[in-house]
Amino acid sequence: MAFFKKKDESKHSRLFFATDLHGSERTFRKFVNCAKFYKVDHIIMGGDIMGKFLVPIVHEHDSHYRMTLQGTIESIEGADALQAVKDRVETLGFYHITVEEDELHAMQADQHEIDATFHRLARERIERWIALADERLSGTDVKWYVTGGNDDPPDVLTVFDEVRSEHVVNCEGRVVMVDDLYPMANCGYSNPTPWATPREVEEAVLEELLEKAVQGVEDNTSAIFNLHVPPYDCTLDDCPKLDWSTDPPSPIVVGGVAQSAPAGSTAVRKIIEKYKPLLALTGHIHESRGLITIGRTTVINPGSEYGEGIIRGCIITLAPGKLVGYQMTAG
Repeated sequence: MAFFKKKDESKHSRLFFATDLHGSERTFRKFVNCAKFYKVDHIIMGGDIMGKFLVPIVHEHDSHYRMTLQGTIESIEGADALQAVKDRVETLGFYHITVEEDELHAMQADQHEIDATFHRLARERIERWIALADERLSGTDVKWYVTGGNDDPPDVLTVFDEVRSEHVVNCEGRVVMVDDLYPMANCGYSNPTPWATPREVEEAVLEELLEKAVQGVEDNTSAIFNLHVPPYDCTLDDCPKLDWSTDPPSPIVVGGVAQSAPAGSTAVRKIIEKYKPLLALTGHIHESRGLITIGRTTVINPGSEYGEGIIRGCIITLAPGKLVGYQMTAG
């Protein structure tokens, strides 16, 4: 019979939380290195793991290539320049594929092929991240707790269950115990957005998913709710107000001033007010970095600058039933 020693309740738990990395290779490497750099017990990722775009790099002749990146056509010559371009694309969180001219035309005519390639590359990058986490966290008790977000299709997220790992814990839709003291409920779905992302649902459906996600949490006084989307109208969900009727959605400007509006979830707010967890970890709205309280619950959104290769996060120190301290970070 094996006996497992429960964590000493007098010892504080230090966690590092970040979210919305959107496929950025450089930002993820910084994220996994935060375990050692900040001397934390565990690292938590709050969703929107995969990138947003697939960038074809077209082979023209010999060592000449071209690509269109963020609306600009770029010429590439030589192996060093090609590698530099690939690194830049990966920092932005995008995926790249090198093709011949005829392959590009064939792919452009087949949306199914584009989608299949996009998802394959997303899964391959996550597999590499899992391997890197196991390498960097080897010899420690540090876990990487991870859940998806509204931008992460279910078929991509399955990689977390399919790849064996000593340090990576897939939390999607589950309650997991952090340091044997803190039950963490997880849900990566969102309320509707202008972008028609893979895992957004109406508020009533989201409330059902959230209720299911928190089932099994017996002690909310020490509970962590990792919910991806901030509660509605809490300042952590302020973002530019958009006209959803245009393609793409466009900012609403009145008198020369861009308007803002809350974009969080009423269902998330209802769940937090109902169950009163110790801590709610959110993201989703990249520009609304901060910390607020709703009743006894501390709600954190560390923000995101993934496209610049910057990891924004929060170091959180917990004791049972108590937030001991926090520190916002960027680097």
